[in-house]
Amino acid sequence: MEPLTAERTAPVATPLGTTPLGTTPLGTAPPNLDGAGQASLDCSLDCEALGTRGVNRTLQALESGAGARLLNPRGRHNLAVGVAEPVAITVEGNAGYFLGGQCGRSDGTGPDIVVDGFVGWSVGENLMGGTVRVRGSASQSAGSSARGGTIVVEGDASLRAGISLKGGTLVIAGDAGAMTGFMAQSGTILIGGEAGHGLGDSLYEAVIYVQGPIASLGADAVVEELTADDVLAVEKLVQASGFDHIEPENVTRVASARQLYHFSTHHHGAY
Repeated sequence: MEPLTAERTAPVATPLGTTPLGTTPLGTAPPNLDGAGQASLDCSLDCEALGTRGVNRTLQALESGAGARLLNPRGRHNLAVGVAEPVAITVEGNAGYFLGGQCGRSDGTGPDIVVDGFVGWSVGENLMGGTVRVRGSASQSAGSSARGGTIVVEGDASLRAGISLKGGTLVIAGDAGAMTGFMAQSGTILIGGEAGHGLGDSLYEAVIYVQGPIASLGADAVVEELTADDVLAVEKLVQASGFDHIEPENVTRVASARQLYHFSTHHHGAY
């Protein structure tokens, strides 16, 4: 990504259709982002000038189909959280913890968020709908407790990716760290690289697909035979994510052995 110029880092527009203090609206809407499926971005928000609360209030007030570009995120936490409407958001730079958390609606609709950089812990935490795409790597707990929507990581994901997943979808182009899918209750995780130790520990009804080698499986996780339905499901995720290095017919399916649903003294050694 090209560095921000002095002209681009000047405070720019906040709410759509208003004249914000100390800001300048974009003269023209930029073109759609390649592969992101985003609508035109109607305004730019300077994170340093507005602060996290000001940025989020503006994003939450956007009408369906609108869009915004966030400038100077510089690792700021809690950006683009609680956005329910299907709007387009681009973050130009690295973001901190909880980027895109608690976004979307229970019907699966929500914002389309693209981060042109890396993200900290828990990107897409408790996501309800919409998409979050990270063009770099993600720190720990990516997609934690996501109930819907899709989180796409174009780099690697650190420890406990997809922890306590509750129906969302997490797609990782590269490697995933240890304990990925820990206590994932439902949903899908697709890993295009290697998986670390303890994959799928205490897994419930979620399913994990892995392209590369698996360091070790967690408690109550087992490798199951790949079915035609699995191949079709992975093909759809590959098409949606653009990760064509993943071969749907050659992934490994990891699911729950269903021995730890209820505590039993007969299985105490597995806990």
